[in-house]
Amino acid sequence: MSIGALAEQFGLATHVLRHWESMGLLTPARDTLGHRRYGHDELVRTAMILQAKEAGLALEEIRAMMTAVDSLRRDAVLSARRAALRATIAKAQVQLDLIEGALNCDHDDIVACPHFQRVIALRTGEPERRPT
Repeated sequence: MSIGALAEQFGLATHVLRHWESMGLLTPARDTLGHRRYGHDELVRTAMILQAKEAGLALEEIRAMMTAVDSLRRDAVLSARRAALRATIAKAQVQLDLIEGALNCDHDDIVACPHFQRVIALRTGEPERRPT
């Protein structure tokens, strides 16, 4: 299939596929006129690239993973991404806890909320204070 057909199938711009080719992620065949021709392998690789991007991997990580000659290199890339993702999730959980705590607070003034005071005390390292 042509570059336009592959791009259309995945809702991509053709320049995206050209960029991925320049990075070594795709290697389409060429016809006698030099036009790119994408087959089943490129179709599958494009789907894999998009899936990996949705999982949060950067193109460099995807290239390292897809070109790994052994499972150790691939696993190293994925382990690093997993650690980063877990850190992001932990940070988001702290944010969500604070927001849910504020939403569940019965106090009109959030500064008077015991939950909020505990969060601030943990952040500052000072003892919990009660507003007067």
